[in-house]
Amino acid sequence: MLLNLARTLARSAANGPGERFVVWVQGCPLACPGCWNPDTWAFGRRELHSVQDLAAIILATPGLEGVTFTGGEPFAQARALAALAAPVRAAGLSVFVFTGYDLSELTLPAHRALLELADVVVAGRYRQAERTLDLPWRGSGNQRVHFLSNRYGPEQLAGLPEVEFHLSTDGSLAVTGFPTAALLGRTTAG
Repeated sequence: MLLNLARTLARSAANGPGERFVVWVQGCPLACPGCWNPDTWAFGRRELHSVQDLAAIILATPGLEGVTFTGGEPFAQARALAALAAPVRAAGLSVFVFTGYDLSELTLPAHRALLELADVVVAGRYRQAERTLDLPWRGSGNQRVHFLSNRYGPEQLAGLPEVEFHLSTDGSLAVTGFPTAALLGRTTAG
């Protein structure tokens, strides 16, 4: 089974509780105006990875609290992500999912399989008119954090890093998390 990915990040503290391996899937049918990741909307082939190989990479990364699925739209590849989440959960790691869908829209068997393996789901379309910088793990005020297991609760929402900058060996800079416009302006100013 294959996943079409936009990118991965082996370690992040801005994409859920603790140190997390982040998986950005490629493809999103929602295309929310103002989305932070419009490069992940197209459903064309980007980086294909087998579920088995990606699980091995994640499980070989020391010191992780869990894995985060984002995108793109994770539930567009729910079957493959559920297959990835199963060994991650079996190894004692947590599963965190960002989705543009509301939970009530996730009714297919593959959706339910992924939801059953998720500890936390942040759900709801990004609405540019409701953009907020005051809600952990959310970009707009309509989005909701759903704690689906007993592993985490609202107390994990306090004191989290809002944004991270990752400098690659090739000199490229990646920004992840929820940066403010002012912060982004300072990073791009000459």
